[in-house]
Amino acid sequence: MSKRQPVTSAVPQGLVSGPVLFNIFVGDMGSGVECTLSKFANHTKLCGVVDMLEGREAIQRDLDRLERWACANLMKFNKSKCKVWHMGQGNPKHKYRLSGEWIESSPEEKGLGVFVDEKHHFFPTEEEKAPYLRSLLSQYPPAGMTQVTQGE
Repeated sequence: MSKRQPVTSAVPQGLVSGPVLFNIFVGDMGSGVECTLSKFANHTKLCGVVDMLEGREAIQRDLDRLERWACANLMKFNKSKCKVWHMGQGNPKHKYRLSGEWIESSPEEKGLGVFVDEKHHFFPTEEEKAPYLRSLLSQYPPAGMTQVTQGE
């Protein structure tokens, strides 16, 4: 267990300045990245086309570049949460490293509460069906619609 340390700086949750500070802090994360980089508050996605060896090498260079960025900013990627998702027919399913360790491959990817498998089939998990349906229905609220609730 870690030793307790006083917190010397923080941004209280819910402040308007929080997202601004987040964008300032991670704004340069994608500098020099060749592939598509998506940054979110709690995760980052790197996507690239791997129809030839050059695509595989570009993804690996970008992973190395992101690792150097994290080290320079006194951060670490949680390697146990890093996954490679191969999609599309004929994907060569190359392996990639982060800090010299192989990244585990995953048969599906989760985004916005929905899983997508390598054949592009979309499906919510059992626990997420009600919130997923609720979010879909909230986008198109016709008059007199009954609210969908999750049973116990």
